[in-house]
Amino acid sequence: MSAERTGCGAPQAVAPDPEPIGNNILMNLSWLHFAQIPSVLWLGLWILLGIFALVIVVLVFNFFGIWVRAWVSGAYVGLIELAALRLRSVPVGLVVDNYINARKSGLEVTVDQLNVHFLAGGDVQGVVRALIAAQKASIHLTFDRACAIDLATKGTGKTVLDAVKTSVNPKVIDCPSPGSGKSTVDAVAKDGIAVKVKARVTVRTNLERFVGGATEETIIARVGEGIVSTIGSAASYKDVLENPDRISKTVLDKALDSNTAFEILSIDIADVDVGENVGAKLQAEQAQANKLIAQAQAEVRRAAAMAVEQEMVARTQEMRARVVEAEAQVPLAIAEAFRSGNLGIMDFYRLKNIQADTGMRESIASGSAPASGPNPPAS
Repeated sequence: MSAERTGCGAPQAVAPDPEPIGNNILMNLSWLHFAQIPSVLWLGLWILLGIFALVIVVLVFNFFGIWVRAWVSGAYVGLIELAALRLRSVPVGLVVDNYINARKSGLEVTVDQLNVHFLAGGDVQGVVRALIAAQKASIHLTFDRACAIDLATKGTGKTVLDAVKTSVNPKVIDCPSPGSGKSTVDAVAKDGIAVKVKARVTVRTNLERFVGGATEETIIARVGEGIVSTIGSAASYKDVLENPDRISKTVLDKALDSNTAFEILSIDIADVDVGENVGAKLQAEQAQANKLIAQAQAEVRRAAAMAVEQEMVARTQEMRARVVEAEAQVPLAIAEAFRSGNLGIMDFYRLKNIQADTGMRESIASGSAPASGPNPPAS
């Protein structure tokens, strides 16, 4: 209690202030309330606070340098996002560094996009470098298109950066390809003379058709087909030698780069040579073939004639055998005539004289001695 003096000098009693008394009562009640909390809850609370502090320390210890580098570069990345990248087994430094490069170059790329492309098996650094190169060259290339090209060229030895470079700096393709084992494209004019041509095709990448478009092998095949068709339609090989640019003009007019990953800028004839006379060679080969056919047909006819000859010989032998058989029947018939009385002895001698005269004439004609006739049959 406080006392206050009056004007007369005598002390007077003053009532106490109720507000400080109420605050003191509330404070006492609060301390009583916290004092009633079990010690187990206090232990759990302190453990949670310790774990939270440990997580903060781990995040700061592992990602502080990367976090500061991204923040200073104007490409802020949160500590939680960095920890999520680490949990997904994504190289944090690679993603953040490429994200910084992209942001510094003015590309609208997010960390999630780079993360997804890396998990899909793509080359994050190659995609970012390709996007930067395309932007500097004023080539329209979206992030999704660059990722699609990168995944499509995976394992082929080519990259999306190579595609962008080829689009900026055109590429020269030799026709035919050096790996095919041939140095020239050979074709034959209408006069039968072969013409050997070596061409060089200048192409640049068509990024819109790079995914799903035909490759360099298709370009080489189409150009070779056009060269063969143009030379084959020429009346003479001299026409090709006089105007070699006729080949390139004709081939370019056929739009050979349709549905391919490249755009043909020019087709240049590097070398034209005259080959062998294919027409004359084919005619000579045809004549040789006709000769062999005629010889084969003649051999067939000769074999048929020999077969007929042998057949006639066999028939002659058969007829001789029949004659001998018939002659063997003559003595039997004569004997039968004697027995039956149809032939007399004089008739028999006349027959023998005729046979002797015939044998003598034959021997004189052949120059040999006459053969003695058979003795008359005994009576």
